Amino acid sequence: MKLFWNVRSQAWIVAVGVGLWMTGCKKEPDLAPEPSVTSTPSKADQSVNNWILENMRAVYYWNDKIPANPDTTLAPESLFYSLLYDYNNSANPERDRFSWIQPNVEELKSSLSGEEKTTGLEVKYYLRAQGSTDVIIQVLYVLPGSPAAKAGLKRGDIITAVNGQKLTTSNYASLANEPTTFNYGLGKVESGKIVDTQTVKIVTAEVFQQNPVFLDSVYTIGSKRIGYLVYNQFIPGPNGSTTPTYDQKLEQIFTKFKARGVNELVLDLRYNPGGYVSSSVKLASMIGKGIDNTKTFYRTEYNKDLMAEIEQEGQTNDLVTRFQNKSQNIGSNLSRVFVLTSGGTASASELIINGLKPFMSVITIGETTYGKNVGSITIEDETGKIKWGMQPIVFKSFNALNQSDYSTGFKPTIAKSEPLEVKQLGDLEEMYLGTAIAQITGTSSARISADRGPQLPVLGSSVERRAGGSNMFDDLNPLKP
Repeated sequence: MKLFWNVRSQAWIVAVGVGLWMTGCKKEPDLAPEPSVTSTPSKADQSVNNWILENMRAVYYWNDKIPANPDTTLAPESLFYSLLYDYNNSANPERDRFSWIQPNVEELKSSLSGEEKTTGLEVKYYLRAQGSTDVIIQVLYVLPGSPAAKAGLKRGDIITAVNGQKLTTSNYASLANEPTTFNYGLGKVESGKIVDTQTVKIVTAEVFQQNPVFLDSVYTIGSKRIGYLVYNQFIPGPNGSTTPTYDQKLEQIFTKFKARGVNELVLDLRYNPGGYVSSSVKLASMIGKGIDNTKTFYRTEYNKDLMAEIEQEGQTNDLVTRFQNKSQNIGSNLSRVFVLTSGGTASASELIINGLKPFMSVITIGETTYGKNVGSITIEDETGKIKWGMQPIVFKSFNALNQSDYSTGFKPTIAKSEPLEVKQLGDLEEMYLGTAIAQITGTSSARISADRGPQLPVLGSSVERRAGGSNMFDDLNPLKP
């Protein structure tokens, strides 16, 4: 059972990659990484390849789909992707879109804990006009205290140029990611069009720790006391810390919600690509109605070999993760929860939606979620000789009703798409929050529900990029066939 416990003890439902990367118009790459041209790997590479193959055969969820005779002459990265189940078959929604590998395991682990080299921007990409090859960047939010925040950038800003160059479909990937110092040329909406301004914001990327607990508020409207939480990644605490600072912050917020008699909840997960399942369990346990530590939050299913081992040892109860008894739980005051979603709402965020559905009404507002009903673990070499790190899928999750049918994402109950001109998060007229408030209070507002700004073709977002894992979106040209 040692292998099973090693897997279970570090279980993630992870969908976060490294850095603020670009996205293409698809949620998956067209091709796996190209094989190395080297036909005979070095001794060091062969050692890495043996390590990759041994671990993947042991714990990979689709280990029965690994080729019987993989080409171990490939470079490590290429070998890894050659092992993945149906990786290139975009017609199969159940394929492995999520496993990835990195040459530096420490960088991998840091990014999964919200620490990475970044400007602090989370963004969305558009064509500047229908049929154009020019690109603009919309700022979705700015990490407080980050270099971008210090430079005065804010949600809703529009970037049209980087380091003096206009953004186009052929250069925006490199211009927006490769420099360390960015001169962001800003634009604005004028008479329904994007026009350049003379404003330039200079930002230098640095290693920065994200605090995922972004914003919380309580709104009192008539008899409704509405709790609102913007939560952007499931991280217990800062990278390298043994103190679950961010989990504790969530507990403090729900203590406040309970004390103030919150009877409606709006959970904003539109920018949350996933993270630790432990944080997901804690959050769900403060929301769920009629739940306690005897009720199933989710159940895991591992590969056939591990499942046989678990059943043989009579340890099937260990496949079930139950809710926790939390004094901060506000479920007794709730009949429903509103969850704000986007195409980057993934994995641990989707686990919240799926896990709460058997116990209360979950109303989603926004876009179809990413569709990640599987989880991964970080694998590193215990001897330290191999510096690579892998994040392979090792399990599939099911809720208390045995449901796991969201590999293509959860379609929104109320469909919305974030406009180009946005209100600040927490503003009652902000489109997504305003829509939830209207549903709660039984009112409607054309001013809230109407799109603002020109309707431009969307290329993708950095949130979706992180949701796919660090191997996703290798092809950054959205116009390439």
